Amino acid sequence: MKQILLNLASFIAWRIAFNKNISFSRFIIRLAIIATCISVAVMIVTFALTSGFQTTISGKIFSFWGHLRVQEYLGNKVTLAEETPIEKNDTVEQVIKANPEVKTLQAFATKNAILKTDQAVEGVLFKAVEKDYDFSNLSGFLKSGSWLSFPDSGYSDQVVLSEFTASQLNLKLNDRVLIYFVQTNGSPPRPRKLTIAGLYRSGIEEYDKLIAFCDLRLIQRLNDWRANEIGGYEVFLKDYRRMDSLAENISSQLPLVWNVQTSKELYPNIFDWLNLQNQTVLLVIIVMIIVAILNLVTCLMILVLERIKMIGVMKAIGAPDSSIQGIFLYHGAIITILGILAGDVAAIILCWLQQKYELIPLPEEAYYISTAAVNLEWWHIVVVNLGTFLVCFLTLRIPTVIIKRVQPVRAIQFR
Repeated sequence: MKQILLNLASFIAWRIAFNKNISFSRFIIRLAIIATCISVAVMIVTFALTSGFQTTISGKIFSFWGHLRVQEYLGNKVTLAEETPIEKNDTVEQVIKANPEVKTLQAFATKNAILKTDQAVEGVLFKAVEKDYDFSNLSGFLKSGSWLSFPDSGYSDQVVLSEFTASQLNLKLNDRVLIYFVQTNGSPPRPRKLTIAGLYRSGIEEYDKLIAFCDLRLIQRLNDWRANEIGGYEVFLKDYRRMDSLAENISSQLPLVWNVQTSKELYPNIFDWLNLQNQTVLLVIIVMIIVAILNLVTCLMILVLERIKMIGVMKAIGAPDSSIQGIFLYHGAIITILGILAGDVAAIILCWLQQKYELIPLPEEAYYISTAAVNLEWWHIVVVNLGTFLVCFLTLRIPTVIIKRVQPVRAIQFR
């Protein structure tokens, strides 16, 4: 008997929802499905855009400086500053490379310099790298020309500048530029003429206005360093989310005067700003869930009131309250499931359109990227779907409480 009542409830609910005849009930149900679809799609797209934004910006930081930076303890020095030289240590290198989470280990050094032309003067910080440096991490930033080429002996006379610096000095590819390298010991700057091999743009103003690339052997010569002295190491990991634990692990295996810092520690302002985006996601999700709840409750309330005569008749012929409530619970389930499925499809399409056609532009000087980045992961969809279904399921019974209070005689006379 119970099964028959359940089948009857689902049959009536389905007929009301998908009746071919134009009715107010069908209109309300379809409107509620659309509203649920919009709520689900907005939540998924918000997840994808926030994740894409955080991944893209943090990826730019990692591309320039790695996930971990190993160098001599800097004390109160600023983040972008010349380093005290350390000697290459094959044992330490092997220990770091032996860690299965480490992808690459690369030496670097930095040095302040002044670029001078007849039109202008610009100060930059040169990042010097070795010939085995993996430029693939920076490949997306190169806008013209090529990265450095390294001769077998001596040092490369090439330099890679940002498009911003080149435009300020009215320089272009293959131009020769006079560079004065600042000496930290108080002696006069050392001039060198280098050729512009390539131009890059990262979209991060702090980098584009400041950083240039050159050969590490040039910095060693200018600083009177030995061939085995470097500024430090960059460590690239397979999973950036393990930075903190790996930093502690690697630090315990290094000489006492060496220091390991994560990119989060080096650039706390940027990463704090990125973490603030999570609050935006939470706010949007809360608002959309409230909208979905109000939408579902309102829809079912209207359906109950609109079908009050039907409820009265069913009660008059002996139908139990639970069976009548089941009709409207099925309505809620139809709205929720179809709304979720439609929202998933809409969100996937919107994310694909943004990835392919870059429909949402952003001011690069403010957001570090020129277009909204999308990173849609499967768990975004799962979390939104399960959360929406659970919340809607818990609120479905609210409108059906009215059914218990309906008196058959009054309900049949209801106009």
